[in-house]
Amino acid sequence: MNIAELGRTGGGEPAVRTEGLAKSFGEHRAVDGIDLEVRPGEIFGVLGPNGAGKTTTLRMLATLLKIDAGRAEIFGVDVAGNPHVIRQLVGVTGQYASVDENLTARENLWLFSRLQGVPAGRARGIAIDLLAQFGLEKAADKPIAQFSGGMRRRLDLAASLITRPPLIFLDEPTTGLDPRTRGQMWDTIRSLVADGCTVLLTTQYLDEADQLADRVAVIDHGRKVAEGTPDELKSAVGNSTLQLLLAEPAEVPAAVEVVRRVLGSEPVLSPEQGRLNVALDRADLAADVLIALRTAGLSISSVSVAKPSLDEVFLVLTGHETDDHGDRALEESR
Repeated sequence: MNIAELGRTGGGEPAVRTEGLAKSFGEHRAVDGIDLEVRPGEIFGVLGPNGAGKTTTLRMLATLLKIDAGRAEIFGVDVAGNPHVIRQLVGVTGQYASVDENLTARENLWLFSRLQGVPAGRARGIAIDLLAQFGLEKAADKPIAQFSGGMRRRLDLAASLITRPPLIFLDEPTTGLDPRTRGQMWDTIRSLVADGCTVLLTTQYLDEADQLADRVAVIDHGRKVAEGTPDELKSAVGNSTLQLLLAEPAEVPAAVEVVRRVLGSEPVLSPEQGRLNVALDRADLAADVLIALRTAGLSISSVSVAKPSLDEVFLVLTGHETDDHGDRALEESR
């Protein structure tokens, strides 16, 4: 079986399998024993804040960083032992566009094709096809310096598809994009899977993981803290969520005691002052909590009951939101 056939059929193996994957930078453990299994033909999301270890994990899988401990396989091929094979099986789009601003879109794609050993004539044809696929025909001969952020991201993704790899790594592909352009990128990612690709997607956007991913692994401080479908993760924090904003933030400890007494469970405190998220097994339990808070003389500014989101899931699992920037500088520097 050749490389292309191996990637498309998977040879019966998972698209990605890691066991105890680990990476350290000095005394900092950026990735700390992560186990993953990505099935062929799915979009697998890796969700976590900046500095959680998402980019480091992808860079090890793409052979851009040495694996310190553990094992990783792509379609059954050992990453550490066969890096030259792995590079034929994966395409990588990083957080920042890797295109050359002094060249046009057409010239960038032609250049990337030639660097990957594609003959000149075929490289021109690939560039034309990819520009059409990503809606960049009218901008084909414009310098990249004149491109918007969304156009750069689409061109960067196009460049990763020159050899049509069966596995695509997307590292926070919509960072910094406006909502309309993010939606366009989501459609493009879905079309890749429809064409037979497998996608491993890292993101800090909860709605992105919810919209795109078939399954999600939540990681924090280099460790996997949960895995499942978005619905499975949401159900782990209750069937409904009561969101409360107290009129006086100083009354939060008293409100927490009321929730404990009424429900026998612990509310999750949001970083926003005075806000609590309370997991409910039944939506009608919200009335019991509200009556008890009123009886205790605690004032509420706003209240809502909704199905839990991945935001609540992340708060419950980690105790902080995904916009916690604690280790961002360290991970970016690596």
